[in-house]
Amino acid sequence: MTIRVMLVDDQELLRTGFRMILQSQGDIEIAAEAGDGAQALERLRHTEVDVILMDVRMPRLDGVQATRRICLSEDGSPLPNAPHVLILTTFDLDEYAFAALKAGASGFLLKDVPPTELVAAIRAVHGGDAVVAPTTTRRMIDRFAEVLPTPHSAPGSDVIGPLTEREREVFLLVAQGLSNGEIAARLVLSEATVKTHVGRILAKLGLRDRVQAVVLAYEAGLIRAGAAD
Repeated sequence: MTIRVMLVDDQELLRTGFRMILQSQGDIEIAAEAGDGAQALERLRHTEVDVILMDVRMPRLDGVQATRRICLSEDGSPLPNAPHVLILTTFDLDEYAFAALKAGASGFLLKDVPPTELVAAIRAVHGGDAVVAPTTTRRMIDRFAEVLPTPHSAPGSDVIGPLTEREREVFLLVAQGLSNGEIAARLVLSEATVKTHVGRILAKLGLRDRVQAVVLAYEAGLIRAGAAD
């Protein structure tokens, strides 16, 4: 299966470098390019794309706003069949990168990412995985909590209402950044069972990946910035 990629960056030289790397892969095709978010939205009207490499700081329409329009509906719910967005950033813990994760991005990459990691990241998000580890998202929450909405005053019982008791346990451990293996050890379950629970949790809560679960848990008041795991 060919992965159709769109490159979105206002630096043509950077797009050229990424294009050269990706075109050498037999399973990746450069479907479109854009110099800013507005142009990317226009390209998407006429081009089928699976994964978007999106810069955050661009003229006219930045990567955060473009990601929100691509991934979320007007009421903030995830759009079905939207392309997966990988944010390109200069700094690991970047307020813009975190805002893009909140807007529906599946992960972020540093602009000096090694070619092998770039290709692996594109394949990962195309397969439904998140590129950013939940523990990194927790660190980003700790750093940028002041720019986030205040968590609901009451515990987020309404948010996780559809979950069973076991799924709630798994959800809270995912939100703390634990891997499937760590959750399995904590709850004395098999990794396969944990993976099944995680899949059901994401489906019930309308989340695209584990990173979105961390953000949701914070905004629902289920975890707190700066709190120990």
